[in-house]
Amino acid sequence: MQREEKRALLENEHKRQVRCFVDAGHLFGTSSLTYSATAPSSSVTTRLCNLILNEGSLVLFQFESLQQALDGNSLTNRAGRSASIGALGGTQSFGTFSFKEPPTVSGLPKSYSISADGSPSYLTPTQMGRQELYRDIPFAAVFGLQRKERSVSQAFASYAAELDVHDQVNLTAEEKSNRVSRASMMILDELEFDANVVTMPLVFAIIVAAASQFLVGYNTGVMNSPSKVVFPGHSTLSWSLAVAAFAVGGPFGALVGGKMADQRGRRGALLIDTWTFLLGGIIQVFALDMVTIIISRLIIGFASGYSSVLVPIYLGELAPPTLRGMLGTITQFAMVLGILVSNLLAFPLATDDKWRLLFAVTPAIAISQLLLAPFLLESPRWLLGRDSKSLKARYIIKRLRGLRYDHEVETEVGHFMMGGVAQRQGQTSQIAVLREMWGQSKTRLLLCSSLVLQMAQQFSGINAVFYYSTAFFEGVIEDPLVGTTIVGAVNVLATYAVLFLMDRCGRKTLILWSSAGMFFSCIVIVLSLLGHLSNMFALVAVNVYVIFFEFGLGPIPWLVVAEMFSGQYVAAAMGISSQVNWACNFIVGLIFPTMNEKLGAYSFAPFAVVLLLTFVFAATILPETQGSSPEELAAEMTRVLSQSVVYEPNADSAAQIDLEWLKAMEQLQQEEEAERQAGVSL
Repeated sequence: MQREEKRALLENEHKRQVRCFVDAGHLFGTSSLTYSATAPSSSVTTRLCNLILNEGSLVLFQFESLQQALDGNSLTNRAGRSASIGALGGTQSFGTFSFKEPPTVSGLPKSYSISADGSPSYLTPTQMGRQELYRDIPFAAVFGLQRKERSVSQAFASYAAELDVHDQVNLTAEEKSNRVSRASMMILDELEFDANVVTMPLVFAIIVAAASQFLVGYNTGVMNSPSKVVFPGHSTLSWSLAVAAFAVGGPFGALVGGKMADQRGRRGALLIDTWTFLLGGIIQVFALDMVTIIISRLIIGFASGYSSVLVPIYLGELAPPTLRGMLGTITQFAMVLGILVSNLLAFPLATDDKWRLLFAVTPAIAISQLLLAPFLLESPRWLLGRDSKSLKARYIIKRLRGLRYDHEVETEVGHFMMGGVAQRQGQTSQIAVLREMWGQSKTRLLLCSSLVLQMAQQFSGINAVFYYSTAFFEGVIEDPLVGTTIVGAVNVLATYAVLFLMDRCGRKTLILWSSAGMFFSCIVIVLSLLGHLSNMFALVAVNVYVIFFEFGLGPIPWLVVAEMFSGQYVAAAMGISSQVNWACNFIVGLIFPTMNEKLGAYSFAPFAVVLLLTFVFAATILPETQGSSPEELAAEMTRVLSQSVVYEPNADSAAQIDLEWLKAMEQLQQEEEAERQAGVSL
């Protein structure tokens, strides 16, 4: 055979695609998912792909070789590795967990702890890990919660991997170490794979919920620009009341939102919130005078406070634990984008004849939410709390998780029930929980710290910027609306940037840097307004002020509640924190115009004092609120689970899987090496 023909044959063989189309049933009932390996068609490659076919996955893998797929640590690498290793046995090749005694959880499916023959049922390491995630991760979508999700997953993976080798005396220390590393990686991959499964019912819920948060942000900033064109001749007091009315309705909405969510269901409460936005928006569009504007702002503020409590609960109860932090991030971005869009639309619409169109965005988005209402599902957690045998809850879980078999659904129901008990679903009133928290010194300090941080967040003056920056920039730059829009854009970028800082810095550290940066920014703003620095310094200082806010005082007060409080305290702490936040928001919105008139260049001086006090509080009193490390969580899991569950190793099956995997990989490496040598010889 000619040299060129040999090369062509080898190249064609190397480019052959081995594709396994998998019907995973996760998206629209049927999904074609693909594994693709650019490698020679060989017995080992075919065998591995056939094994993957039995497992299924939800992503497209494209690698130079199977070895590359197995060695990497990207999301795609981990998903592909989880699928292939799972097909060879996965975590089911390990031992199993069983309960020493059936959990005393009312309504828990019997199959969760007892088999049909009366013997203890078992959970695989992945199933047990999911149970721990449901117990430890709050049923709330909170910005920045991803770190806690990863910590719990890593802690359980380490705990289960150590159990897997604990009683295996036939392994050397090196073999045990290697097996622990591989086992923990496998368990972690399978636990985190939930974050890649997003079904259409969940997508619709995210769209509608994020739209509500967008309206919160939009109505925070929409009054910033049109003050001179909306009913010209109004007094400063009437405009201040119109702006502050938004924050007056907020705390009442936050109070009612939680109660309505419990009484009418999460879906029903969300629809009530949407109708409230629609009502307030219509009144605002067709307002006859400033009194009507104030009333509409009060209604919209009520809907916004309502949304701030309801949306995290609704999405948190629909999503698997490993997705709740990401969904919290999405809703936070929706809110800051709402502020930016209100600034951008002010350019064409903040005029004498178009300002009603600026207000019309609220009812328009509310109508679009109502059009998507038929696709919204009720929270399965709420349904199970009312009736543990609810068939509707099981149907919803099946659709949300893309499950195909009844036993999978019942296991997921068990996770919901165990998580609900751990977080005291519907067992105790908020007042009783707050009293219990106040009676414990540790939780009392955390509660006081969270409330102080909520007050510091608002009294730092951030909403004075979002409410009145256009008025503030008058005389500072030529077009105040440009300055306002720049601030809105910087706010969005800073929200994105803080995601990277949250994984690297302690919460206390971020509060210290945030309060210090905002304090010095206030000093620069005052000096600029006094004429000691140019006006450009004022514009830059306001943007730096917003950046430092998003780095600490923006997200951390909310994240402290989700990360540091035990599951049974999160809902009560969130509720009281939200009400305090909205009350302080109202005070700032009401008094800043008067402060700006009376204090002039010193209008930001009171905020500087608050920020200085916040820095002192954070440095001397605030505990580090970053949460437990994976190692500390693993030690706690060992202590708690050793009292309630038994681990039964599966050494024989695991050894067979290890041997099969080792042979497969050795054969694969030999074939790839032979291919490289053949290519060189040509």
